[in-house]
Amino acid sequence: MRILITAGPTREYLDDVRYLSNASSGRMGYAIVDAVLAAGHQPVLVSGPVSLTPPSGCEVHHVETTEELHSVCGRLFVDCQGAIATAAVCDYRPRERFPGKLAKTGVSLELELVETADVLADLGQQKGERWIVGFALESDEFAHINAIRKLKQKNCDAIVLNRPTAIGSTTNRIEIIDRAGNSVATISGAKSDVARDLWTWISDHLLARTSGSS
Repeated sequence: MRILITAGPTREYLDDVRYLSNASSGRMGYAIVDAVLAAGHQPVLVSGPVSLTPPSGCEVHHVETTEELHSVCGRLFVDCQGAIATAAVCDYRPRERFPGKLAKTGVSLELELVETADVLADLGQQKGERWIVGFALESDEFAHINAIRKLKQKNCDAIVLNRPTAIGSTTNRIEIIDRAGNSVATISGAKSDVARDLWTWISDHLLARTSGSS
């Protein structure tokens, strides 16, 4: 079974040297790739810029911007039976990318931001009989509600709720929320262990949908 997995951050450039991004290390997504490989499936990794080496035996596609992620995932998902979207996607980009390097002028610079493509929502619209697991990074007291809203808006089959403390860390604590909005599992520990247990849950609850595919 071919599984599309996104990992790492995206970058949105202000000029040729400066960009908006985040501190995602890609470790969670890469750990999921390892778990999928260990289970005998074919992970298709789409990775933003990280310092990690892709696991041996993994098909990998490197991207940088959200638009690149959107384009590559749309093309690859056609031949996959499921997707796990762990990438920390920039939600906004500068409306204008300036050529070269912007120099200081002694006055303030007003930066207008516009929304980037919604990669997960677009995959959800085209999924058909396939399954999708999204990730929701939430930080306030409405985290669970926000995760359920994302689950439904993006047409996911499950959503993984985690917190900002996961960014750049070797450990994670996640909550799996199923399609009905129920919290069905909480997993914590090293990201490699969390990935293995998450994949076990996916195998038990979602793979039957495409069990006839390989």
